[in-house]
Amino acid sequence: MPSKLYALSTSLYTLRSMEIRSPNKTMAVSGGKRSVGGELRSRYRRLWIYSVFFTAFVSLTPLGIMTWVNYTQYRKTLVAETDHLISRIASNSQRFIDGFLEERRAALSYVANRESYEDLCDQGKLSRIFLNMNESFGGLVDLGVIDADGGQRSYVGPYELKGKNYKDQDWFHEVCIRGIYVSDVFTGFRNVPHFVIAVRRDSGSHGELYVIRAAIDTEVLRRHVASLELRAASDAFLINHKGILQTPSRHKGGILDPCPIATPPFSPKTQVVETATTDGEPRILGYAYIPQSPFIFVVLKRPEDILQGWLRLRNEILWLFGVSVVLILAVVLASSTFLVNRIREAGRRRDEALHSIEYTNKLASIGRMAAVVAHEINNPLAVINENAGLLQDLIVVKKEPPEEDRLLRIAGAIRGSVERCSTITHRLLGFAKRMEPLTERISLGPLVEEVLGFHRKEAEYRSVSIQLAAPADLPIIESDRGQLQQVFLNILGNAFAAVDDGGRIDIGLRREDENTVALTIRDNGCGIPAEDIDRIFEPFFSTKGDYGTGLGLSITLGIVEKLGGTIEVQSEVGQGTSFTVRLPVTRRI
Repeated sequence: MPSKLYALSTSLYTLRSMEIRSPNKTMAVSGGKRSVGGELRSRYRRLWIYSVFFTAFVSLTPLGIMTWVNYTQYRKTLVAETDHLISRIASNSQRFIDGFLEERRAALSYVANRESYEDLCDQGKLSRIFLNMNESFGGLVDLGVIDADGGQRSYVGPYELKGKNYKDQDWFHEVCIRGIYVSDVFTGFRNVPHFVIAVRRDSGSHGELYVIRAAIDTEVLRRHVASLELRAASDAFLINHKGILQTPSRHKGGILDPCPIATPPFSPKTQVVETATTDGEPRILGYAYIPQSPFIFVVLKRPEDILQGWLRLRNEILWLFGVSVVLILAVVLASSTFLVNRIREAGRRRDEALHSIEYTNKLASIGRMAAVVAHEINNPLAVINENAGLLQDLIVVKKEPPEEDRLLRIAGAIRGSVERCSTITHRLLGFAKRMEPLTERISLGPLVEEVLGFHRKEAEYRSVSIQLAAPADLPIIESDRGQLQQVFLNILGNAFAAVDDGGRIDIGLRREDENTVALTIRDNGCGIPAEDIDRIFEPFFSTKGDYGTGLGLSITLGIVEKLGGTIEVQSEVGQGTSFTVRLPVTRRI
């Protein structure tokens, strides 16, 4: 992703240079017109979009991750705390009910072991025992002694149950088998919901078994369940293993009605699970099996009640996240706009400086050719001077008028020399002046010949051989004439600096493919060391010591890339250097 930003920012150089040089012009591209300034604005807009997107992504991603982690962790913590609360309620109720039943089982066992069967059958003694147990523990409705045939031999309580036979009752068979038994809630002969605790013993005199049975009021259990601090929508009750309510439910039925949920599976420990009522409503279920009894304590809570606090916290988290996103986006938008504007301004100033450097480099190239140009102009000036002197002699010395033909020849020689000087100076001025960027159709052969015109005298003076090979079928290209002149002049200048007197420079033009032409300038000069090849296009790097600025090839590379082309260099020390410039036939922006 950062490479995209880098590529986009560096690609702005070409369009920025065009905008500086020609802010109000258009450039021909494939038969149509495209605004350079519009393309530049489009690219800066994309740079701004990428900057906003990547900065916002980097800023908001950690915030989003942190918010999500806090969101899930807070929810897990709240659910764990709620599960712990439900588990604690169920566990505490389990211990309370188990302790309640154990006290009465122990009391009945104590009475059965301490008192004889005959004493227990004594109505007066049984009444005293019943009063003492109720004073000590409470919760007993009545107390009775039942013989082996199921007949109640003695009874203390509010109901007329003496003489009743329990041989067909389920609880009687269970206590005969187990020895101690706690029944689930039933109505029995009383027609009132209750449960019993019964203890079996063998009579000492006759060797027959008998049972001491105490009926327990379910109100004790109901009051305990009602004392639990639960929300109005929550529920708690006892059920037996068959799923029958042993205490009334707040919302789903009374005692001995079917339980509103399926009987949970046995577990020796308190469990908290998710379940649903018979009506399909989701519930959080906490339950605990009461040891040595048919009872299961159950707590039901609605998920929305549990998560009510979480929903408030969630809304606060989301609100904070939303505000943070808005603030971050505002800062990102403002900073990206500021930075892109600064980049635009810095790019404009940089490109103005580079453009000035390009022009200065062109003038430096002209300065290096000044001696050659001066020598070339000196010859026609000498001709002018001689012919002017001759004309003066003809007019002053001779008495008779000069011959007309001779005067015309002298004037023609002077005029020809003046035209030659004019051609040289116009060529030099045309190359030196600042030219607006313009895409035009160019024939590379004549253009190279024009550039070579600056070096012909130097080549003659130094005996440097220059060979130009330009095929006749070379296509006309679309490019910038002034910038191509500077490219070829820079490379040829380096070639002349590299060769010794009597050296050789070969220039070749060829068509590489349908949309590419190539120009190769090869010399047999000193060459470039291998360690410097990769650095020759760097700004201010020069192999000429104090005589080079190190800007010529850097500027040349920038111009060629702006024109849509490439430069390739091959060199060997002592053998020479070859520069190949590849240019598109049809220029595209």
